[in-house]
Amino acid sequence: MKHEITYGKADVKVYRTHAEPLTGITPIPESPFSGRENRLAAAEIEVVVRGEVFIDAYTKGDNRLVVATDTMKNFIHAVSLKARARTLEEWLLEVGTAFLDTYPHMERLTMLGRDLPFPAALVPAPDGDGFSASDRLFSRDRGDHGSARLDLERDASGAVRITDHHSGRDELQLIKTTGSAFADFARDEHTTLPERRDRPLYIWCNIGWRYADATDAVLASPERYVASEQVADLANAVFHEFVSLSIQHLVNEIGLRMLDRWPQLAEVSFDAQNRLWDLVAESDADATVKTYSDPRPPYGHIGLVLRRD
Repeated sequence: MKHEITYGKADVKVYRTHAEPLTGITPIPESPFSGRENRLAAAEIEVVVRGEVFIDAYTKGDNRLVVATDTMKNFIHAVSLKARARTLEEWLLEVGTAFLDTYPHMERLTMLGRDLPFPAALVPAPDGDGFSASDRLFSRDRGDHGSARLDLERDASGAVRITDHHSGRDELQLIKTTGSAFADFARDEHTTLPERRDRPLYIWCNIGWRYADATDAVLASPERYVASEQVADLANAVFHEFVSLSIQHLVNEIGLRMLDRWPQLAEVSFDAQNRLWDLVAESDADATVKTYSDPRPPYGHIGLVLRRD
């Protein structure tokens, strides 16, 4: 009998005040993002432990080597208190490294995380001239967010190394009211969809990327780090200016722009859905005035991975 063992703790929400600021990010033309003060850093973290050493817990009920998942939750908070946590990836590396250093019988593990954005609220400026970002009030943003995954193990010398990684910007929801099309597609007796030379386009999209050198993901050189905020801004810029002939056409253009903008990336990927609203009514006096409703499922689902040769 062969076993593949994983266990861990999921959905560990950590709210960390005064993490180390993120600086040194290389600016890009599509984004105003240049760093974060990190007065409040928040993330949902998961640890997945892997290794055959835990087999007796499964086959014999012998728990002597089992680190309780409640202990894992407390450990994540304890390490987070001391972590630099400039980015989600660095935060996961610090927690994962601490796990492997503290519990040598853990052979390898996967750290997963998603940002819980709390941007500073805009409040009246102290001098009474306009508005400024608060240094103490933050508003939960439930829109798109960064995500990351790191696979970690110890090498022969005992040092922790990254064996795989993935960064992302998830749950983008973007609607473009004009400047998109879908026409000249294959038609047969099953086709009822009309061709549209200009249409609104509403997409839900997750964007992922990998670096050629995994250490770039964890701020070995901050100027080579790709911030998920920049990726979201780049996607917005391309969607705004590009006249796409399909969602496939659009995500490919975003991917090409990413690989051109960031030579340190080895791969970009997309998981997108067509959530275009259903047209309900249109004004007789002005064809631009319309009302829409949410579409009924099922939804179009589009995937793409671009890798450098």
